[in-house]
Amino acid sequence: MTRRIIGITGWKNSGKTTMTERLVAEFVARGLKVATVKHAHHAFDIDKDGTDSFRHRTAGAGEVAIVSGNRWALMHELRDEQEPSMEEILSRLSPCDLVIVEGYKRESHPKIELRRVGSKDTRPLAPDDPNIIAVASDRAMPDETLPVFSIDDIANIADFISGRLGLAGKN
Repeated sequence: MTRRIIGITGWKNSGKTTMTERLVAEFVARGLKVATVKHAHHAFDIDKDGTDSFRHRTAGAGEVAIVSGNRWALMHELRDEQEPSMEEILSRLSPCDLVIVEGYKRESHPKIELRRVGSKDTRPLAPDDPNIIAVASDRAMPDETLPVFSIDDIANIADFISGRLGLAGKN
Protein backbone atom coordinates (compact mmCIF):
# COMPACT_ATOMS: atom_id res chain seq x y z
CA MET A 1 0.00 0.00 0.00
CA THR A 2 1.39 3.38 -0.96
CA ARG A 3 1.19 5.75 1.95
CA ARG A 4 -0.09 9.25 1.37
CA ILE A 5 2.08 11.49 3.50
CA ILE A 6 2.15 15.23 4.08
CA GLY A 7 4.60 16.95 6.35
CA ILE A 8 4.13 20.05 8.44
CA THR A 9 7.46 21.82 8.85
CA GLY A 10 8.74 25.10 10.15
CA TRP A 11 10.86 26.68 12.81
CA LYS A 12 10.11 26.45 16.54
CA ASN A 13 6.91 28.32 17.49
CA SER A 14 5.66 28.46 13.90
CA GLY A 15 2.45 26.59 14.81
CA LYS A 16 3.28 23.06 13.59
CA THR A 17 1.33 21.27 16.33
CA THR A 18 -1.71 23.51 15.97
CA MET A 19 -1.69 23.06 12.17
CA THR A 20 -1.33 19.29 12.52
CA GLU A 21 -4.19 19.16 15.01
CA ARG A 22 -6.46 21.28 12.81
CA LEU A 23 -5.67 19.28 9.66
CA VAL A 24 -6.32 15.99 11.45
CA ALA A 25 -9.74 17.27 12.55
CA GLU A 26 -10.51 18.53 9.01
CA PHE A 27 -9.56 15.27 7.29
CA VAL A 28 -11.37 13.13 9.88
CA ALA A 29 -14.50 15.30 9.35
CA ARG A 30 -14.14 14.49 5.63
CA GLY A 31 -14.31 10.79 6.47
CA LEU A 32 -10.63 9.91 6.19
CA LYS A 33 -8.61 7.73 8.54
CA VAL A 34 -5.58 9.75 9.64
CA ALA A 35 -2.40 8.86 11.51
CA THR A 36 0.29 11.23 12.72
CA VAL A 37 4.00 10.97 13.36
CA LYS A 38 5.67 13.59 15.56
CA HIS A 39 9.43 13.94 15.72
CA ALA A 40 10.77 15.29 19.00
CA HIS A 41 14.22 16.81 19.20
CA HIS A 42 14.47 16.21 22.92
CA ALA A 43 13.97 13.48 25.46
CA PHE A 44 10.31 12.87 26.14
CA ASP A 45 8.26 10.47 28.19
CA ILE A 46 4.64 9.49 27.80
CA ASP A 47 4.71 7.50 30.99
CA LYS A 48 4.62 8.74 34.59
CA ASP A 49 6.88 7.81 37.47
CA GLY A 50 5.14 5.28 39.69
CA THR A 51 2.83 3.71 37.11
CA ASP A 52 3.10 -0.03 36.52
CA SER A 53 4.36 0.46 32.96
CA PHE A 54 6.97 2.98 34.13
CA ARG A 55 8.16 0.47 36.70
CA HIS A 56 8.38 -2.23 33.99
CA ARG A 57 10.54 0.05 31.79
CA THR A 58 12.83 1.17 34.58
CA ALA A 59 13.29 -2.47 35.57
CA GLY A 60 14.74 -2.99 32.09
CA ALA A 61 11.93 -4.09 29.77
CA GLY A 62 12.84 -3.12 26.19
CA GLU A 63 9.19 -2.82 25.17
CA VAL A 64 6.10 -2.29 27.26
CA ALA A 65 2.58 -2.55 25.86
CA ILE A 66 -0.28 -0.93 27.75
CA VAL A 67 -3.67 -2.18 26.65
CA SER A 68 -7.21 -1.27 27.69
CA GLY A 69 -10.66 -1.34 26.18
CA ASN A 70 -10.17 2.22 24.90
CA ARG A 71 -6.61 2.31 23.53
CA TRP A 72 -3.25 0.66 23.51
CA ALA A 73 0.29 1.98 23.39
CA LEU A 74 3.63 0.35 22.79
CA MET A 75 6.72 2.00 24.24
CA HIS A 76 10.09 0.94 22.95
CA GLU A 77 13.22 1.89 24.87
CA LEU A 78 16.09 2.62 22.50
CA ARG A 79 18.79 2.33 25.17
CA ASP A 80 21.91 1.94 22.95
CA GLU A 81 20.00 1.62 19.64
CA GLN A 82 19.84 4.25 16.91
CA GLU A 83 16.71 6.37 16.56
CA PRO A 84 14.51 4.61 13.97
CA SER A 85 14.12 6.24 10.57
CA MET A 86 10.85 7.81 9.55
CA GLU A 87 10.35 4.88 7.13
CA GLU A 88 10.71 2.39 9.99
CA ILE A 89 8.10 4.25 12.01
CA LEU A 90 5.73 4.52 9.03
CA SER A 91 6.01 0.76 8.48
CA ARG A 92 4.64 0.18 11.99
CA LEU A 93 1.48 2.22 11.47
CA SER A 94 -1.86 0.59 10.72
CA PRO A 95 -3.35 1.22 7.27
CA CYS A 96 -4.83 4.70 6.91
CA ASP A 97 -5.77 7.24 4.24
CA LEU A 98 -3.25 9.90 5.27
CA VAL A 99 -0.22 10.28 7.52
CA ILE A 100 0.54 13.80 8.72
CA VAL A 101 4.16 14.12 9.79
CA GLU A 102 5.13 16.91 12.17
CA GLY A 103 8.82 17.66 12.11
CA TYR A 104 11.28 15.49 10.17
CA LYS A 105 12.43 18.67 8.44
CA ARG A 106 15.12 16.94 6.37
CA GLU A 107 13.11 13.97 5.04
CA SER A 108 11.98 13.81 1.41
CA HIS A 109 8.17 13.65 1.76
CA PRO A 110 6.02 16.57 0.52
CA LYS A 111 5.68 19.29 3.15
CA ILE A 112 3.78 22.47 3.94
CA GLU A 113 6.07 25.10 5.45
CA LEU A 114 4.67 27.29 8.21
CA ARG A 115 5.92 30.85 8.50
CA ARG A 116 4.81 32.89 11.47
CA VAL A 117 6.01 36.30 12.63
CA GLY A 118 6.60 34.96 16.18
CA SER A 119 8.69 31.94 15.13
CA LYS A 120 12.08 31.36 16.70
CA ASP A 121 13.58 31.84 13.22
CA THR A 122 11.93 33.46 10.21
CA ARG A 123 14.28 32.31 7.44
CA PRO A 124 12.32 30.49 4.72
CA LEU A 125 13.02 26.76 4.47
CA ALA A 126 11.61 26.26 0.97
CA PRO A 127 14.59 27.66 -0.98
CA ASP A 128 16.71 24.78 0.38
CA ASP A 129 14.03 22.06 0.35
CA PRO A 130 12.48 21.02 -2.98
CA ASN A 131 9.95 18.87 -1.06
CA ILE A 132 8.14 21.93 0.30
CA ILE A 133 5.07 22.26 -1.91
CA ALA A 134 3.29 25.21 -0.27
CA VAL A 135 3.55 27.80 2.46
CA ALA A 136 1.04 28.68 5.18
CA SER A 137 1.70 32.04 6.78
CA ASP A 138 0.24 34.67 9.08
CA ARG A 139 1.35 37.45 6.71
CA ALA A 140 1.24 38.22 2.99
CA MET A 141 4.04 36.70 0.90
CA PRO A 142 3.82 38.51 -2.45
CA ASP A 143 7.28 37.34 -3.61
CA GLU A 144 6.79 33.63 -2.77
CA THR A 145 6.67 31.38 -5.86
CA LEU A 146 5.00 28.45 -4.08
CA PRO A 147 1.26 28.44 -3.33
CA VAL A 148 0.65 30.51 -0.18
CA PHE A 149 -2.26 30.03 2.22
CA SER A 150 -3.36 31.92 5.27
CA ILE A 151 -2.25 29.88 8.27
CA ASP A 152 -5.91 29.76 9.40
CA ASP A 153 -7.37 28.66 6.04
CA ILE A 154 -7.52 24.99 7.02
CA ALA A 155 -10.21 23.96 4.52
CA ASN A 156 -8.26 25.30 1.53
CA ILE A 157 -4.99 23.85 2.81
CA ALA A 158 -6.74 20.47 3.16
CA ASP A 159 -8.19 20.84 -0.37
CA PHE A 160 -4.69 21.56 -1.70
CA ILE A 161 -3.23 18.53 0.10
CA SER A 162 -6.11 16.34 -1.14
CA GLY A 163 -5.51 17.45 -4.71
CA ARG A 164 -1.77 16.90 -4.50
CA LEU A 165 -2.04 13.48 -2.89
CA GLY A 166 -5.15 12.22 -4.69
CA LEU A 167 -7.25 11.98 -1.54
CA ALA A 168 -11.01 11.83 -1.75
CA GLY A 169 -13.36 12.47 1.15
CA LYS A 170 -15.61 9.61 2.19
CA ASN A 171 -18.74 11.46 3.33
